[in-house]
Amino acid sequence: MRLVIADCSVDYAGRLSAHLPLAKRLLMLKGDGSILIHSETGSYKPLNWMNPPCNFSKHEPDEEQLAKGVKEIWRVSQLKTADILWIQIHHIHEEIDHELGKDPGLIKDGVEAHLQELLAAQIELIGQGSKLVRREYQTAIGPVDILAKDATGQSVAIEIKRRGEIDGVEQLTRYLELLNRDPALAPVRGIFAAQEIKPQARTLAEDRGIECLILDYEKLKDASADPDSLFW
Repeated sequence: MRLVIADCSVDYAGRLSAHLPLAKRLLMLKGDGSILIHSETGSYKPLNWMNPPCNFSKHEPDEEQLAKGVKEIWRVSQLKTADILWIQIHHIHEEIDHELGKDPGLIKDGVEAHLQELLAAQIELIGQGSKLVRREYQTAIGPVDILAKDATGQSVAIEIKRRGEIDGVEQLTRYLELLNRDPALAPVRGIFAAQEIKPQARTLAEDRGIECLILDYEKLKDASADPDSLFW
């Protein structure tokens, strides 16, 4: 990772053209070949950038550019497209070059596997008297997150997502079609459970007779730690 704080101007040429006038900015050159150009404001979003794979090269300014105070020119080109960033460096204030090494990636709290584990342990959230049959119940097209029985003994297939969208409803629909062919399980009703369910997904689920269940991750965790708080 190379971080450069410099007075620079930037010109982007490709599917469209863009120009950043001379100003002090942070230039971030990453090990994957990408470059990001940041200002003091704007949170995480760069003013301009180039995704990898890229070619990076330095060039000497011509006489006209030298007269304007340009010390060096960076050319960053995208290998898969014709897009080019031209960065004219007027002055470098500070520069850091440091090898960060391989990153293990973001470990998210509340991933689907943990939601599945918590809901399975608190299965009566889908209805009093419900019982867990199995987590990861295998079908010919993949595992259903949770298979349970409700108080009447009816089978219930539960699909769990962090964010419930239409593709999750379609996935549960396919599971239900298969499970309902098994006379030992049929009839099987479906529950689509997520921390957030998009309106279009809810509409599709309800149209197909699938119940929607919003999961409060923090309450699930608290109830897991204190069984007496299971029912709120």
